[in-house]
Amino acid sequence: MTQQTHLTSEAPDTSTAPAPADPRLLTTAASPRGWLQALKRNLRGGELGPLPVIVGLILIAVVFQSMNDRFLSPQNLSNLTVQIAAIGLMTTGVIMVLLLGEIDLSVGSVAGLSAGVLGVLAVRYGVNEWLAILIAVVAGLLVGLLHGVIFAKVGVPAFVVTLAGLLGWQGLHLFLMGQDGSINTSPNGPIALLTQTYFVPLVGWGVVAIALACYLVSVLAAEAKRRRAGLPCKKAPEVALRTLLLALPLAGGAWVLNQYKGVPLAFLIFVGFVVSLDLVLRKTRYGRMVYAVGGNAEAARRAGINVDLIRVSVFAIASALASLGGIMLVSRNFAASVSTGAGEELMMAIAAAVIGGTSLFGGRGNAYSALLGGLVLGAISSGLLLLQMDTSVRFMITAAVLLVAVILDAASRRGRKTHARGGA
Repeated sequence: MTQQTHLTSEAPDTSTAPAPADPRLLTTAASPRGWLQALKRNLRGGELGPLPVIVGLILIAVVFQSMNDRFLSPQNLSNLTVQIAAIGLMTTGVIMVLLLGEIDLSVGSVAGLSAGVLGVLAVRYGVNEWLAILIAVVAGLLVGLLHGVIFAKVGVPAFVVTLAGLLGWQGLHLFLMGQDGSINTSPNGPIALLTQTYFVPLVGWGVVAIALACYLVSVLAAEAKRRRAGLPCKKAPEVALRTLLLALPLAGGAWVLNQYKGVPLAFLIFVGFVVSLDLVLRKTRYGRMVYAVGGNAEAARRAGINVDLIRVSVFAIASALASLGGIMLVSRNFAASVSTGAGEELMMAIAAAVIGGTSLFGGRGNAYSALLGGLVLGAISSGLLLLQMDTSVRFMITAAVLLVAVILDAASRRGRKTHARGGA
């Protein structure tokens, strides 16, 4: 009995011992040197992240500011944020489709159709503008569901389905507009307020504070969960540095916009959709399934994912966001016309997604590509406009930037294959 008691007292207490770290896991030291090593490791592995876009934005700002000192003025930057909202919303939907490794050529026509539906209902039939906005978005959603069903269930390639949509919905748009070709909306109603509303400085600072608080809480909760699971987690200095790096552009942007009229509602709507979609893609099961289908549809199907449902839902979301983009175009121009969505919107939406970092090969990218790509294209357009250069120059520069983005995408894809990280 005495011997048994002695053995029990000598037994080590493992109830609170931390799980040993897996030596195969790559860890990042919480120091500038460790963060630099992690950056080099990612670059060697083809994980460029947003770095090329951020460097590009800095170069664009330096070049245009040196040529015209009004480029970085609060008024020009405020106009830029409103300018990119419509195309940015369309780009957000395009990103969803690109993540599947597919393409949607109908987003411009869907935006135009929704703009026509909005103008006809709100002006010709006197429908309440908020209700007309809702119906226009639902119309876009139904169009996307139709595209998705034909693609996923019938088996027609997405390129062909959406090409037919580009032509067909543009035709319906022209039919709705009738002989007039343009419908002017009220300059004081809810439609106009979407792009004409600016918030007082206090609201802008409040948005920054809420965004930083939500980010910090989410990061701390995620790291606590990793710590309980015995996984490597970020140290307090790294969390603080990341929060500071996020705070700098947010606070700087709010300060600049408050120097003019305040933070625009249109830009907040755009950023709100970007952040929401990013959370859906990164934090939910649905988002992981989207990436899985884009990476390898057959493997996702064998893993039990309803591939058809994912495809249909993605095309529906893309068309709904295109509808919102069309509504923003109507709001900004105070009119719905036959040219709404029928111009460069489609190409610019796709270009912004690719320039922002979304891969054309599927399975890689995030919602923030819409924001980054939209800022690049918007900055180029704004800078050339200040320099009074022709539209042809803007198209050529945009084409060059797009080509560079695709080359970087292909190069990073080869780098990931070399480092055994897969083709996506």
